[in-house]
Amino acid sequence: MMMNMLGIAYAMGAPAGGAAPQGGAGAALMNFVPLILMFGIFYFLLIRPQQKKAKEHREMLDKLKVGDSVKTAAGIHGKVTGLEDQVVTLEIATGVKIKIDKPFVTTVVK
Repeated sequence: MMMNMLGIAYAMGAPAGGAAPQGGAGAALMNFVPLILMFGIFYFLLIRPQQKKAKEHREMLDKLKVGDSVKTAAGIHGKVTGLEDQVVTLEIATGVKIKIDKPFVTTVVK
């Protein structure tokens, strides 16, 4: 029984001498076409919209000024009372001021 299985295993092996790959350069290029298409789909559906949104957020932060009402990523609403390079001071209640990092300001509330 064991010899019979061993014979089958040898029969299923690769041909002696190693077979040469078929097709050449054209076949190799055809193997990359699906990868190129997948990258194109990912670019237009995921990467490009994310870059556009990040650019709009940077522009919004550059236009931020004292007196604007804003909402933070944590959902805190407040009025900008101070601006530094990377820090924004918000007044969230009368006399209550907090400092947050500028990138955490998500929207300017009208």
